[in-house]
Amino acid sequence: MSISFDAGRRAVEKSAAPWLNHYPICTPAHLEYPSEPVWWLLEHSASRFPHRIAIRYFQESITYEGLSEQARRAATLFQSLGIQPGDRVGLLLPNLPEYLIAAYGVWMAGGIVVSLSPLSVAVEIDDMLQATDCKLVVALDLLAPLATQGAHRPERMLTCSIAQRLPTVKRLLYRAACLKRRGLHPSQQVPTSDFLAELSQVEPIAEPVRTETHQPAYILPTGGTTGRPKAVTLSHANLLANALQLKAWCGNRTGRDTFLAVIPFFHSYGLSTCATGGVAMAATLLLHHRFQPETVLDLIQSARPSVFPAVPAMLNVLNQRLREHEGKWNVKSLLWVISGGAPLMPETATEFSSYTLARVVEGYGLSECSPVTHAGPLDGNARLGTIGLPLPDTEAMIVNAETGANGVEPGEVGELIVRGPQIMLGYWNNPEATAQILRDGWLFTGDLATCDNDGYFKIVDRKKDLIITSGFNVYPNDVEYVLKQFPDVKDAAVVGVPDPQRGEIVKAIVAVKSKSHFHQHAFEKYMKTNLAHHKVPRILEVIDGDLPRNFLGKVLRRKLREPS
Repeated sequence: MSISFDAGRRAVEKSAAPWLNHYPICTPAHLEYPSEPVWWLLEHSASRFPHRIAIRYFQESITYEGLSEQARRAATLFQSLGIQPGDRVGLLLPNLPEYLIAAYGVWMAGGIVVSLSPLSVAVEIDDMLQATDCKLVVALDLLAPLATQGAHRPERMLTCSIAQRLPTVKRLLYRAACLKRRGLHPSQQVPTSDFLAELSQVEPIAEPVRTETHQPAYILPTGGTTGRPKAVTLSHANLLANALQLKAWCGNRTGRDTFLAVIPFFHSYGLSTCATGGVAMAATLLLHHRFQPETVLDLIQSARPSVFPAVPAMLNVLNQRLREHEGKWNVKSLLWVISGGAPLMPETATEFSSYTLARVVEGYGLSECSPVTHAGPLDGNARLGTIGLPLPDTEAMIVNAETGANGVEPGEVGELIVRGPQIMLGYWNNPEATAQILRDGWLFTGDLATCDNDGYFKIVDRKKDLIITSGFNVYPNDVEYVLKQFPDVKDAAVVGVPDPQRGEIVKAIVAVKSKSHFHQHAFEKYMKTNLAHHKVPRILEVIDGDLPRNFLGKVLRRKLREPS
């Protein structure tokens, strides 16, 4: 069967495909998508709401008109530095105004944004720079040395800082940290200049480049062994579609909301919900460069945002603070909260809603889907424990997990597959990996799920071994590759362990050549040097024997997850 959603009413119709009888395919009403590059979202909001505040960050405020002008200046600057249509520009930034200026500027210049995570270590950044052949990097001054250590260094670096925005003591500490980082990672002679200073020297581009909508716009890593990162490639049409889908999902509100934007823009979730979706809604983006519970609660009380995209780990910590300091913060400005990145426990949602009176719903997506495909409805019909309904123009099915075909009955477990305008172009220069996940226009998520007769989906398990810790994806193969390079390690396996605060934490089981000669302190230092912070195992089990494997030699991760 298929299910169409019309003004909240659900009508059940027979499917033309015989094997889909009695199976819900969710196909919400059609939206209109302009045939424009993704920078059109900013230009459209700037033309309609030129004087509305687009960004608030510390004491700074930038209007939509001002943000558009700065992005146009950035486009001119990038072109003057040799960026041609199709060239890749890396952004190694937390949530700063400069991120939005640079991203939209790259798109206006016809370039492709490459997401470089501030949580990465130098070797991971080098892998991504090499895989995408980045010519230019815009980086936070504190992080800039990480992009100049490997075999592939950018031709040019532009830096920006938060030092001048901080109170005196924090400013001094920040500058000391920058000096220490430069000492640990000496500069490798990459020409570098100040991003904002350079912007002030150029004029806005008269006509932004009108890139074809099916061309790549954004590349971000999503796993793959070191040396060949697997990178999702999203088109202009993908990003624009997901932004407008989210806008429709929340009622096509424009020029009214303030988004608390602490979900990182370098992750597809933060990019889509805030940097593109928020801009599509002409919302004010209340930025902070990192999640700090007390700071976030202070911001909610003082700036009174109405929308908060979050991950369950954030809500858990905020619940704890609000529970421990009852009445300290007034957080009742929030209208709704969308939680994604990891399963949301119903009790977490209920408790946060009790403090804020906000409607808390769960969403779902993958980087390969720009990333959002499902979300709980905001009309009061959201069902805790489910990921809600598909976004407009998003088809979703549950198929046999073994064969990938033949829809299962409502309520039965199978693999979730999705199709829609937000589905990626593929993995960057990796047709083999693309063919494994994209089949006949459908993206096979690898997640095991159910769908009820009303079209509500629920994730019940992961077919793949992805670990989600505090909303960040950790791919076991990536971590295992690094662990096995340590001289005394003969084998390693990585699994996720449930954690009430982070959702999951990373556990490593390491088989060593000799337990008595294994230097654990040196190994732990090695992991911290070669793995991003969220990938470093928090639980380490060292064994003398072999890892459990099946007859094909595959590690039995499920057995390793069992309590010893």
